[in-house]
Amino acid sequence: MTCMKMNKRRIAKCRLVSGAVITLTGVAFLFIGNLYSCEDAMLGIWGNSGDASNRRCLDQFYTTLQLSAPLPVCPRIIRGDQAAVEEALLNSLDVSRNKSPLTENHYLNMTKDCATFIEERKYLTFAFSKGERNFPIAYSIVIHENIEMFERLLRSIYTPQNVYCIHVDRKSAASFQLAVRAIAACFHNVFIASKLEKVIYASWSRVQADLNCMEELLQSPVHWRYLINLCGQDFPIKTNAEIVRTLIVLNGKNSMESELPAASKKERWFFHHEVKDQISRTAEKKSSPPISTPMFTGNAYFVAAREFVNHLFESPEIQKFLKWAEDTYSPDEHVWATLQRIPTVPGSDPPNEKYQVSDMAAISRLVKWSYMEGDIYKGAPYPKCTGAHRRAVCIYGSGDLHWILQQHHLFANKFDPEVDNTVLQCLEEYLRYKTIYGLM
Repeated sequence: MTCMKMNKRRIAKCRLVSGAVITLTGVAFLFIGNLYSCEDAMLGIWGNSGDASNRRCLDQFYTTLQLSAPLPVCPRIIRGDQAAVEEALLNSLDVSRNKSPLTENHYLNMTKDCATFIEERKYLTFAFSKGERNFPIAYSIVIHENIEMFERLLRSIYTPQNVYCIHVDRKSAASFQLAVRAIAACFHNVFIASKLEKVIYASWSRVQADLNCMEELLQSPVHWRYLINLCGQDFPIKTNAEIVRTLIVLNGKNSMESELPAASKKERWFFHHEVKDQISRTAEKKSSPPISTPMFTGNAYFVAAREFVNHLFESPEIQKFLKWAEDTYSPDEHVWATLQRIPTVPGSDPPNEKYQVSDMAAISRLVKWSYMEGDIYKGAPYPKCTGAHRRAVCIYGSGDLHWILQQHHLFANKFDPEVDNTVLQCLEEYLRYKTIYGLM
């Protein structure tokens, strides 16, 4: 095999021993001569990555699909170099270096030509391994603002064998909704939920948004194996290949936070709540939960087997429980956690206290809460946030990246390029490099 650079578009051309020629671009491979799938051709390269010529091909391929101009500071930030973190902070304060975020109009213009959009935004358009190709994942993504952050999240998790349901809050600006629809229309496996909710903080609408996507994902022709739900400020900290390997190990089990509730949280389902522009508690007491197992608390985000999702809609017992929970406060923080401890639910754990799972033990979402940050040598679960806080949750800064990448979670929350774009850019390039080179 030989490799050479081609023209101004930096297309790398590699000639296989068989005589087939593959042209590597950000969109696809063009085969001249023998007809091979791009997956099979590239799997051949990865299977012989020790060969120097193959390595050159991968180097050229990576250069073509590199997301942005490399930041020399990133490798040092990832290693936890404090001087590099401080350098990144100083750079972020230099207004002249900060790029303006992409707007809805930018995306509406870019997506007029979907092929160009996919190429210029450097989406990965084929499965990088047979294992990934044979293990499709479903995503439910609930968003309401920040179009660039959403698009970067989609790009980071996009592969053609997966399927993505996007729920856009009905309260979102019309321009945002149009831009999201324009992006989704460029992909055969990305769609907007047909039923959209007006999402009110701490109300049932947040759960319903995911249920709407779940129901449509079950109808998808893609026979996905697991579902992962996300919001617009999540970002993966594992490659798709790593996520697949983790889900295979689960072997049909779900992974979600589920713990016995504190006394203060029990009040959330003791009283009937009303929802208008916000949720409010009434003096009306609710009936007991229509289940034989106790209530548990957790969070809104989870990794669930397809059998779990299907059971939600087929089980009269679960449907009755979901209906009962509709007027509780912040049901997303006790519905999923409770379902996970009902023995008849697929992939669940017994309600015994030995099966309690904290957010740090579950794999779905890595979060730093401000009131738990501190000195880990003095008992804090994690070090202090180096970015900012929103609703007591850390918006990660560059100084958090080394710690983030040491964790076993699949995703982390929250990221915001307007708070710290360097941490996001370094994470994007880290994941892209691992994806291309197939590193563990």
